[in-house]
Amino acid sequence: MKKIMIIFLIINISFVFNFVYADDENSEEEISDNAWIYETVELSNSDDINEPKINSKSAVIFDRTSGEIIWGKDENSKKKMASTTKIMTAMIVIENKENLSEIVTISNKAAGVGGSRLGLSSGNKISANDLLYGLMLKSGNDCAIALAEFTSDSVDNFVDKMNQKAEELCLTQTHFVTVNGLDEEEHYTTALELAKITDYALKNEKFREIVRTKNYTVTINGYGKTIVNTNELLGNLNGVYGVKTGFTNGANRCLVTAVKRENMDIICIVLGADTKKDRTRDSIKIIEYAFANYSMINLENKILEEFEDWNNTNNITIIKGVDKYAQIELAYFQNSSIAVQNNDINKIEIQIEALKILNSPIYKGTKVGELKVKVNNETRVKIDLIISKDIKKKNEKNYFIEILKEYKNFLKTY
Repeated sequence: MKKIMIIFLIINISFVFNFVYADDENSEEEISDNAWIYETVELSNSDDINEPKINSKSAVIFDRTSGEIIWGKDENSKKKMASTTKIMTAMIVIENKENLSEIVTISNKAAGVGGSRLGLSSGNKISANDLLYGLMLKSGNDCAIALAEFTSDSVDNFVDKMNQKAEELCLTQTHFVTVNGLDEEEHYTTALELAKITDYALKNEKFREIVRTKNYTVTINGYGKTIVNTNELLGNLNGVYGVKTGFTNGANRCLVTAVKRENMDIICIVLGADTKKDRTRDSIKIIEYAFANYSMINLENKILEEFEDWNNTNNITIIKGVDKYAQIELAYFQNSSIAVQNNDINKIEIQIEALKILNSPIYKGTKVGELKVKVNNETRVKIDLIISKDIKKKNEKNYFIEILKEYKNFLKTY
């Protein structure tokens, strides 16, 4: 009976530790042959406009060019994010440390963390740069702790920086408790906000360089160790250039994928898939759905032409102003390209609405109307119409000059 009880305790203890520390490849079945990716998923064709049916609890397709959602499933609900957390972890390190060649000595805390690991031991020496590769390719929880201590002296201080950055990005449904993504009740995000974090990170050249790397050799105590990216779509699906896998018992399988084909650049998020194959299938489904059914349309020329035509035939009258009519211009718009469903390309229209009369004085930059780009009656782009220069109110001198002009004109007629 004693032997039976000991075996029972060992099994239960093993289960507990696996539950707490499970993350990424450590607890997932290794799949060396990626042919199943294409064999098990029927890729969409250009005539298929049906929304994809997926296993994942939450998902989103985010267009990086316009910052719009192309498609989503429960994309605004709070979810655990597992190791996709490390996207923010990497960015905090990159933005706060200039010298990534600096050597880091691994602490007991970093060496003792469970889950997916690079395999660091206490006292190991490794560069911060190599730790970043171990963080993003191998999903090393030990790397996450080591980088947090290197950047902010303590993990708690580093987490504070993560939450500060979330606030800077105007993320209202994201909160960090850990640097590696292990399950905590108050550690969460949404598919949409995770896409925004990823979009922000991908604007950084160093981050892009890391996440698009398939294989990399880190140096630990002077010895090389080659690691392989856990992202199964990288190198196997056209256009994929990152970014991060994730798994915990609480979050289930997660995958963040960045894909660019020609002029269309998207981020696809799946959270809460039941299995690794589910998250891969789901990711492929929504990626191919986006590229099969949407096209990037640059509206800049159309917007400018429509505005010029309107501006030539519409005048805003200024009451008691030095100028009788206002000069109008479009406010600055950074981007005019949007993803449009192929069936809706011929349903694009531009509407311009503006005031007819204004009282002086009027100041440069005052909004007087709006240009709207609508696709199938849905407003997709809004651009303000603004006054291009100050218009002063008439004073006594202005009125006197007007009277003189009228008098001169009167004399000329006789």
